[in-house]
Amino acid sequence: MTQPRRPSPAQNGLATGLKGRQVTMISIGGVIGAGLFVGSSNAIAAAGPAVLISFTIAAALVVLVMQMLGEMAAANPDTGSFSTYADRALGRWAGFSIGWLYWWFYVLVIPIEAIAAGSILGSLLSVPAWIPSLAVIALLTASNLLSVKNYGEFEYWFALLKVIAIVGFLILGFLAITGALPGSHTSGVSRLWDQGGFAPKGSFTILAGLLTAMFAFQGSEIVTIAAAESDEPKKNIKKAIRAIVWRLGLFYLGSIFIVVSLVPWNADDLAHGSYQAALDRMGIPGASRIMDVVVILAVCSCLNSAIYTASRMAFSLAQRNDAPAAFGRVSTTGVPRTAVVASTAVGIVAVIANYALPSVFTYLIASSGAIALITYLVIALTQYATGRRDDNDSDVRMWAFPYLTLATIAFIVAVLVLMALLPEHRLELGLSLGLTAVLVAMGIQRQRTAARTRSASPAAPGTDRIPTSSS
Repeated sequence: MTQPRRPSPAQNGLATGLKGRQVTMISIGGVIGAGLFVGSSNAIAAAGPAVLISFTIAAALVVLVMQMLGEMAAANPDTGSFSTYADRALGRWAGFSIGWLYWWFYVLVIPIEAIAAGSILGSLLSVPAWIPSLAVIALLTASNLLSVKNYGEFEYWFALLKVIAIVGFLILGFLAITGALPGSHTSGVSRLWDQGGFAPKGSFTILAGLLTAMFAFQGSEIVTIAAAESDEPKKNIKKAIRAIVWRLGLFYLGSIFIVVSLVPWNADDLAHGSYQAALDRMGIPGASRIMDVVVILAVCSCLNSAIYTASRMAFSLAQRNDAPAAFGRVSTTGVPRTAVVASTAVGIVAVIANYALPSVFTYLIASSGAIALITYLVIALTQYATGRRDDNDSDVRMWAFPYLTLATIAFIVAVLVLMALLPEHRLELGLSLGLTAVLVAMGIQRQRTAARTRSASPAAPGTDRIPTSSS
């Protein structure tokens, strides 16, 4: 039986307050986080200059997954995005489990980014780090509670400043490589091979670097959630999907190329951040302070989006009766405030745990380690299930279906197997799969209960799934 279609954002009470320019910047900013500015150094240390191959493979995977998601989202924009599509194509258990997994992932992004911001601000202001950590959460939560326009405007400027920072870095890097930058301590691209070769630790390390690179790209899919609250969701989704290739190529591959061209892969100062190390080689004065500002912007942007994304997924789950009903209620300005507050509260508890019980916090973070890959896998499986039908009217289409879709599924499974083979990733894989198994079991039970309810009430099929009016 075909499940009933859920109401559009205008029907379920969410405001459609995001402008096209905001959605565009959200789509760009979604892939530019602290993982690029700081975390990429881990991938470089793992694979050397061959990390370029790691990032290229990861970018190709994200492009394929986003094309699949874009096909479904352009045909039917929805705040629940891939969770709703999985619900319809694979079953309630799939939408339930991936929805809550994704919510959990972004609830934990809140403390990760807040702690990073608190560390920098605490040092600058000479105060305990937990004070600015909680202050940043409070500020961005307040913004999200007012209206979706506030989230969009904050994210617009955060993303714009991040783009300006990257473009500036690319220009300086190009000048340094060509020897045209005064004061630069290095030039050329000899660092790509003069420290033990292009892959100094062997070809296998390309796969190790791939894991870090893939997690750095998490966030591209946020645009399909945000676009549902814009005036022209289909147009905005199509525009964002079509631009993803050049965004990933320019921002990630371009900037990583500059770093590994100018900085030896085994340089000690890479541990402080890949961008900072490159700026130091370029002879840019105050590189450390510049990067402090850029990283604060990046983490605040990610935190802002994490609050928004977690609350909207909770809202969507409530609309499908898979979360507390209070999460599905909206304010007069069209904001699911209870979902915002509840999601942020869990994040605040995690921040407190980081300072009071660091060992517990470590396990919490590890439990989300493989959720990005699981999300990509569910998107691919859902698109494979829906793409076989001819009634999909989306003009964004997955290339070479079903072959590329099946190849993507196989590749993601192979990466999960790789995580099991690498000792440093086994804990996060085990905890993530354990959490997934619990949620899948809960989802299957809810699906069976709903089926029995429908059987007992044949006159009202589907009424247990999706509300017909907002409240």
